[in-house]
Amino acid sequence: MGTQPPTSVEVSERDREEGPSSSEQLDAGALFVLKSRGSWLHCGYHLTTSIVAPALLSLPYALSLMGWFPGVLCLILAALITFYSYNLLSLVLEHHARTGRRQLRFRVMAEDILGPAWGRYFVGPIQFGVCYGSVIACILLGGQSLKFIYLLSTPKGSMQLYEFVSIFGILMLVLAQIPSFHSLRHISLVSLVLALAYSACTTAGSVHIGNSKNAPPKDYSINGAMQNRVFGAFNAISIIATTYGNGIIPEIQATVAPPVEGKMFKGLLVCYAVIIMTFFSVAISGYWAFGNQTKGVILNNFMVDEKPLLPTWVLLMINVLTLLQVYLQPTNEVFEKWFADPKMDQFSIRNVVPRLIFRSLSVIIATFLAAMLPFFGDIMALFGAFGCIPLDFILPMVFYNVTFKPSKKSLVFWGNTMIAVASTLLAAVGAVASVRQIVLDAKTYSLFADV
Repeated sequence: MGTQPPTSVEVSERDREEGPSSSEQLDAGALFVLKSRGSWLHCGYHLTTSIVAPALLSLPYALSLMGWFPGVLCLILAALITFYSYNLLSLVLEHHARTGRRQLRFRVMAEDILGPAWGRYFVGPIQFGVCYGSVIACILLGGQSLKFIYLLSTPKGSMQLYEFVSIFGILMLVLAQIPSFHSLRHISLVSLVLALAYSACTTAGSVHIGNSKNAPPKDYSINGAMQNRVFGAFNAISIIATTYGNGIIPEIQATVAPPVEGKMFKGLLVCYAVIIMTFFSVAISGYWAFGNQTKGVILNNFMVDEKPLLPTWVLLMINVLTLLQVYLQPTNEVFEKWFADPKMDQFSIRNVVPRLIFRSLSVIIATFLAAMLPFFGDIMALFGAFGCIPLDFILPMVFYNVTFKPSKKSLVFWGNTMIAVASTLLAAVGAVASVRQIVLDAKTYSLFADV
């Protein structure tokens, strides 16, 4: 393969051979962002970066809301169900690609399988909200990491959280201009390594503190009245669902060079090998060390009264590794589709100027929201209930049953149906629990609070 990326005309010609509709041929989001040039290993990098994110540092807190057995069981079930559902999505995508209609987006899948209204008014808005919410959460966590580093060197420093969020937003402005998924493959590999590194450091830190003289009393009872404990458990399920959530499986599979058969499965194996090493180690070690005193982000437990419980260099390394992992392409693909001209070259003035303006504007708005809403972790639980559960636990089952029409007497049909129904109930209750927690925290935090 040559070193020069194909032009939009060349990609359009290739798409005609592979079968997408004429509307997809002239789609700038597909031509410029979802370039079908990657290998299964690149697919594994993208999958890992989209799932194994700093949000995993909230898993010990989720366990503290449920206790040992229910918490670990939910972690295991979520891993099994999401691996299964992502593989189902891949099989559906491969089936439609073989029939001459390669679906490049989740909303296109919904339009083709369930009807136009589902893609336009349900899947599209939810997917965009979840992806954009992840950008906001990433900026907030990056700002918190920068503040943590600042306090290590200046314990009585006067800088506020919103200032660090703004600083981190500047870094995101630069990264937002990376043109495509394929051009992110090396950054995705770096993110995979970073995820392994900061997870290992966090696990080691929790184990060290848990065995030290400064270890807090290990109390694994669940705090609060029965009502609060029940709502807390459903809130924890939403947090776990958000942590495992992806919501862009079709977009990632669209980056794979044809033929696509079997490549997503190999990528999922890479991704879930990393998930098992990171999610479970961080969740179990963090909850073991701090019990029901576990905070929303486990790193906050590593300092007490502004005094570090670990050597300063260890805390510095963990936070640097955490803030370096970022991911923006899912929302960029939407902007490219809306505002770019696929008939012009990707790097023409006509396309570069709108890309610079709208990607930058999206990051500026996300940075503002991250600074304004310091309790955004609660909002992410709401996104998990309203977004991640429908996209990752419900729709894959529906898509598979509608596409392949398995016998109503088969285990596959009833297994998929039971998962979809149970997930729908969890999404409804989880949404109520998340809204309730937001209302409670809104009474405690003020806008632009320094937390």
